[in-house]
Amino acid sequence: MALTVPPLASLALLLRILGPAAVALLATWAFDWLCRRRGLMPPGFRRPWRRVAASALVFFILWFGIFAPLGEIGLAEPKLDLSSISTPRLFLLHGMLVAVVLGWMVLGFAAVPRQAPAAAPAPPPAAEIPDLSDMPPAPEMPELAAIPPPGPAPAPASETPERSSRPPFWHQFAAQLGLVAPDVSREVLIGLLLGICAWFVVLLALFAAALAIYAIGGEKALPKPSAIVPWIASLPVLVRLMVSLSAGFVEETFFRGFLQPRMGIALSSGCFVLAHLSYGQPFMLLGITLLSLIYAFLVRWRQTIWPAIAAHALFDGQFVRADNEGCRPPSRTTVSETELLATESVKGSMH
Repeated sequence: MALTVPPLASLALLLRILGPAAVALLATWAFDWLCRRRGLMPPGFRRPWRRVAASALVFFILWFGIFAPLGEIGLAEPKLDLSSISTPRLFLLHGMLVAVVLGWMVLGFAAVPRQAPAAAPAPPPAAEIPDLSDMPPAPEMPELAAIPPPGPAPAPASETPERSSRPPFWHQFAAQLGLVAPDVSREVLIGLLLGICAWFVVLLALFAAALAIYAIGGEKALPKPSAIVPWIASLPVLVRLMVSLSAGFVEETFFRGFLQPRMGIALSSGCFVLAHLSYGQPFMLLGITLLSLIYAFLVRWRQTIWPAIAAHALFDGQFVRADNEGCRPPSRTTVSETELLATESVKGSMH
């Protein structure tokens, strides 16, 4: 007897595939509309093909990099063979984010043709000169001292060499992403100090949430820590250092430097949280949300993303010295498991 797939099952599969794509398409439209409303539409987008190509890049990264995990909600967590993940694969998403931002900026600001100057208005018609032949002659004026001839007349505006008021592309690139600051080292120091404070704030919030869950539902209500976190902590120190630096720079450039000025704190932070949904730990999203809001308001305060980059990299770098034994769940009392859950959730928010 042949097995048939229930119609509802095929419909659910279709929704899991097309649902994230529809959300990404709506977010792409909102991104473009908000850019235009806030006056942040690049000059290159006056050409429709550039604007369409840039929107396609945004749609691609929103679909595959941010909203795709929405289609896996409710499914059993697949067993990942973590040993098969190569080191370059750890940086795949970061590479995609860099490619999208760079492509969007090139389409918007690079090789933009200059607009032709507006045509000068036509001169008014000459007034009619009256006939002065019948008027009496003017009285003679006394002789004046010789007046030195004036200096050379300035060249007309049309003949002066045109100076380009448009800054170079890379300067525009840095300014558009919030990478320009009067003193970068000072901003990095501020980010490091506030990153330490953020560490304690998030850890205390997660620990309090874990205790509340345990008080309401007991030990069974506590979600199990993700297996990805101990695996990340078991990587070589150099790889973990590279991952933390890459996450700090690339993620803050994309979410805080690229999305936040154009979409606002709420939408950009929502995208940041959904990008970490693939961990399969809803409890972990609490810490990620807190971190995202801290970084977002830090950028708004300092008007540059360098403090957020430093704070993010420092937060992730807390685990560079962690070893495997420090990340394995100990079999002890329930209170220790609660503490472990909060600690693991903070560790999971490193990406």
